[in-house]
Amino acid sequence: MSSIYGWFATQHFDSIINSNYIARFAPPDCQKSYIEKRSAALGGHGLSITPTHYENDKVLAIIDGDPSWQDSELATIANAQGAGRALAEGYAKYGKNLLKQIHGTFSFCLIEPDKNYALIAIDRLGIKPLAYYFQNGEFVFGSQLDQIIAHPNIKNDITPQALFSYLYFHMIPSPDTIYKAIYKLQPGEFVEVNDGKLNQGFYWQVQYTSTPLSKQQCTEQLHNQLQLAVKACQPNPQTGSFLSGGLDSSTVTGVYQHLSAETTQAFSIGFDAPGYDEMEYARATAQHFKVQLHEYYVTPADVLAAIPLIAQSYDEPFGNASAIPAYYCAKFARGHGMQQLLAGDGGDEIFAGNARYAKQKMFDVYSHVPTMFKHLLEPVADRVFFLKKLQSYIEQAKLPMPGRMETYNFLHRTPLTEIFASDFLAQIDTELPLQNLRQTYNRAETNNLIKKMLFSDAKFTLADNDLRKVNRMCELAGMAVKYPMLQENMIEFAASIPSNWLMQGFELRSFYRQAMQGFLAKATLNKSKQGFGLPFGVWMASHQNLKDFAEANLLGIEKRGFLNPAYIKNLIKLHQQGDASYYGVMIWLLIMLEQWLVTH
Repeated sequence: MSSIYGWFATQHFDSIINSNYIARFAPPDCQKSYIEKRSAALGGHGLSITPTHYENDKVLAIIDGDPSWQDSELATIANAQGAGRALAEGYAKYGKNLLKQIHGTFSFCLIEPDKNYALIAIDRLGIKPLAYYFQNGEFVFGSQLDQIIAHPNIKNDITPQALFSYLYFHMIPSPDTIYKAIYKLQPGEFVEVNDGKLNQGFYWQVQYTSTPLSKQQCTEQLHNQLQLAVKACQPNPQTGSFLSGGLDSSTVTGVYQHLSAETTQAFSIGFDAPGYDEMEYARATAQHFKVQLHEYYVTPADVLAAIPLIAQSYDEPFGNASAIPAYYCAKFARGHGMQQLLAGDGGDEIFAGNARYAKQKMFDVYSHVPTMFKHLLEPVADRVFFLKKLQSYIEQAKLPMPGRMETYNFLHRTPLTEIFASDFLAQIDTELPLQNLRQTYNRAETNNLIKKMLFSDAKFTLADNDLRKVNRMCELAGMAVKYPMLQENMIEFAASIPSNWLMQGFELRSFYRQAMQGFLAKATLNKSKQGFGLPFGVWMASHQNLKDFAEANLLGIEKRGFLNPAYIKNLIKLHQQGDASYYGVMIWLLIMLEQWLVTH
């Protein structure tokens, strides 16, 4: 017999289901513990989300999000009686194959108590999270890790491997979590427990096809698909848009304004720091589309105020520094009466806009060089001083993907024995992060380099990082958020575009830029990618309060004993004497880790 306990979104199951099922979910003493933790983490803010549920004498169905249904009968049921009822009816009709019928943004559970059966799943892009614990027949799951560790039978033991992964990736990628024996669902993944046995798998992954359309026809299709995607997000008068001035936020803002009878409200973040402020591009987009732009400039004082709150709001360490501007942008929009924002996240990861795509494509050229020529070239490059750049290129080009992308990772550029204490390092499998990367990269059903990188980024860059950043910061600010560029019609359309259209030569987003000529402002089309970056390293060097706070947290993390004290001292020295922005990244990661450990 298995025991099944669960939490969903921000509500405890016991508060929304009949007493028949209460014994099968988290015991009452968990409720107070979790609610206190969650209230503290959100500082009294955040969205109150109530999932839709349905139960009968056979099944309990709970679903959160904004699902859609391929089966027209289920769509009718959802409209008339709610998504929970549609989920239960879909399960009765299709069994586990229900997963092929449900689309959109969702996380759900289906439980048949009499059969000791549970099925949980999340959407194809990983927008709605779920995590679970399964040991000795006991199955506990929840939308937040804090919910799961509130269960009295689960220890909140932090794993050294997760700390290593955090410093490697700047977050902890799924399926792992910071806690021992607790795992996050990956995009398009399901987990079922059947009479004490666990089974998991992927019910969906993107299929890369080749469009029969001409490039001109695809250009027309792109504009149609963008309109469908924005409409699918169901904007209303209280919906605004994030606007960084880049391709995607500008596209979303422009399409939204094109579809709206009212003036769109757009929100942008600026920084009084050279090389970081992109407000001029946001202004260009606002003027181009005649939208109302609201500007907020984040200050070092804002950063100091937000760090503890943000670190506490995440259920595990999270090191993406642009969480700070994302939070202030959402909070700023909330103060202007908005209840929902449209975000541009995802365009670079479906239309090939990240610089690493061009860089890796350039390295891949070497794989097509004839072997005989390589035998002649490599010894010469190795011996001749002024060919050092060529030698460096050859050395990197010979590394296999996807590990080649991590050449500049902090944990590869410094010997690990200099960074970590020896007893900590003895507990670590240093190859595990690369194994995690390879597992996803090799799961892509294509041999095309660009498409395989796009597939990998859908998990690591979007689901594990950017979406986690934006979702949680919007929740903290009391704001809903939707992603037009990540609607399924956009995913499928982009997957059909040939990679040599996506990138002509080494030009990023070639097809997209060409297709958006005449729609986006010229300044937008010509700008390089940046987004809401945070000048933390630069500010730390020039603002004493931020410097004092950073050094106090570095002292705190030093006392925890898993890092070499000499490494931290050297990091501070390099930040002061070298590239403040570059070394500020690792300092930020350590500060956010220390703050998370303190607040949790």
